[in-house]
Amino acid sequence: MKFSPQDPPAGTVRDWLDHRARTAPDTVSHLFPGTVPALTWHELREEAQDIAARLTGLGIPKGASVALMLPNGRAAITCLFGVLSGGFRTTVINLAAGAEAIGYALSHSEATHVLVGNDQEELLAEARAAHNVPAAAIAVGDRGVHWPEGAVGKPLHDLAAEDDALLMYTSGTTGRPKGVMHSHASLLAGGWTTAVAHELTEADRALCVLPICHINGLCVTVLGPLVSGGSVAVCPRFSATAFWAQCAEAEVTWFSVVPTIVSHLLHGEAEPDAATRERIRFGRSASSALAPEMHRAFEARFGISLVETMGLTETAAQILSNPLAESERKVGSPGRAFGDEVAILSADLSPLPPETEGEIAVRGPNVMRGYLKNEDATREAFTPDGWLRTGDLGRMDADGFVFVTGRLKELIIKGGENIAPREVDEALYAHPDVIEAAAFARVCKTFGERVEAAVTLRVGSEASEADLLALCHARLGKFKSPDAIHFLPELPKGPSGKIQRRLLVDLAR
Repeated sequence: MKFSPQDPPAGTVRDWLDHRARTAPDTVSHLFPGTVPALTWHELREEAQDIAARLTGLGIPKGASVALMLPNGRAAITCLFGVLSGGFRTTVINLAAGAEAIGYALSHSEATHVLVGNDQEELLAEARAAHNVPAAAIAVGDRGVHWPEGAVGKPLHDLAAEDDALLMYTSGTTGRPKGVMHSHASLLAGGWTTAVAHELTEADRALCVLPICHINGLCVTVLGPLVSGGSVAVCPRFSATAFWAQCAEAEVTWFSVVPTIVSHLLHGEAEPDAATRERIRFGRSASSALAPEMHRAFEARFGISLVETMGLTETAAQILSNPLAESERKVGSPGRAFGDEVAILSADLSPLPPETEGEIAVRGPNVMRGYLKNEDATREAFTPDGWLRTGDLGRMDADGFVFVTGRLKELIIKGGENIAPREVDEALYAHPDVIEAAAFARVCKTFGERVEAAVTLRVGSEASEADLLALCHARLGKFKSPDAIHFLPELPKGPSGKIQRRLLVDLAR
C-alpha cells in the first residue's frame, strides 16, 4: 500500500495499520507528552488486534456498534484502532455532550458494548438513567482493558473498504443529534485530503489537542498520519500554558487547532522557543471562521504560518484548505478543494458562477454514507446529482477559493435584511482585548430580529460596551452593529471548540 496524492487510499483502516506495522514496525506512531510511553506501529497493531479479537470473541456481529467513552490518551488510541480493526461500527461518544445526549447516542446507535474509562463510569450511569441503554460496559483503566469472562480472542471478521467504520453524532444544534456514518473508504479519504493539502510525509509529527471524539481530532491528526506514515503526539486536552512546551517536547512539525485556541494562544504569555518555531512547518485552523485580524496577529507574534481550512463531520473533516505556500494563500478564506469537489449552489440547487453567493456543497470520496436510521435527513442532505449540502453560505472566486459568508440557519434577518453573524464577529475581534466573540439574533418587535453579541475579554481589560460598539459602527455601520454587547467569562463551546451561538440567547441576559 502506498500513499498517492492523486488517488484516495484503498482498503481498510486495518489494512493500513497492518501496512505500517509491517513496513515500519519500530517507528513511533503515537506519543503522549508528559504521561505514558510512546507507541510504535508494531505495538499499536498488536494491541489493536488483541482488542479486535476479544470483541469478536464476545460474539459481537460484524457492523454492530461498539461505543467508546474515553478521553484523549493511550487507551483511546488503542481502543479506537481495535474497534475499527475488528469490523465494528466505532461509535465515538462526545464526553462533553451531557448525560441526556450521551444516553440518546448510546441508545440510538444500538451499541452492544461500550468501552468506558474509569473516570467516565459515573457519566455512563447518568446516561443510562436518561435513556434505555442496554450496552454492556467494559472498563478501561490505566493498565488497559478489563475484559469480562468469555472475551477470548477469535479470528476477525472479513473486512472491506465499503463496510461501516465510524458513527459520530453531530452536535444537534437544530434538534436531535444525527448519527453520521462513514465507511472505511470515506474515513481513510478524510485523512487523505488532509495529507494531500498539507503535503504530509513520514517525517511529519502532528500535535493533537482536540478531542478525538470530534471529527477534526480523529480524521485530521490521527488518520492523516496513518495514511501519510507520520506520527502524532496526543494530549489529554488543550492548555494555553502547556501548548508550546508540548510542541517542543514532542518535536512536532504541525498542529491542528480551532479559532478559539488561536485566540487563547495569542492572548497568553507562553511563547515557542526558537527551535520549535523553526521546526513547525505550519499550524492549521478549522471548525469555524478565523478572523483575518487574529490570523495576521498570530503569524506576526509567533512567526509560524497558519493555514485556515474547513470541514464537516459529514465529510470526515476537511473539504477546503489554503495551500501551504504563503504567496498562494488568501486570508479570510478557508481555501480551495483538495481531493474532492466543491461548488456553490443556488436555491434551486444549480451551480452558480464565480463571485455569486449560495450554499456551499461538496462531493468526493470522503463524503458520508448517510445518517443512521434517518432516511429523510439523508435524502435532504444530498442533491439529486450527489452534492452534499453543507448548510453554509459562501461564494467562490475565479481561483477556486471559497469565502464563507454565514450559515443558512444562523442568518440574522433584521428588517428584512440578512446579516451574517461572522461580519459582526470579525469586527469585534479587531479589538485587541477580545478573546472570544459571537453575534446572535434576538427577537425584536420593531425589526423582527435584532443583532446582539457576547464577548470574553482578556483579564485586566478595561474595554467597555461603548468602546466595542464604536468599533462596530466604524466597521459595519449602525444598522448591522449590535444593539447590545454582553460580557461573559467564557462563551459556550461544543467539543470542537466551536462557539455555540444558539445558547447565547439564554446566557446573555
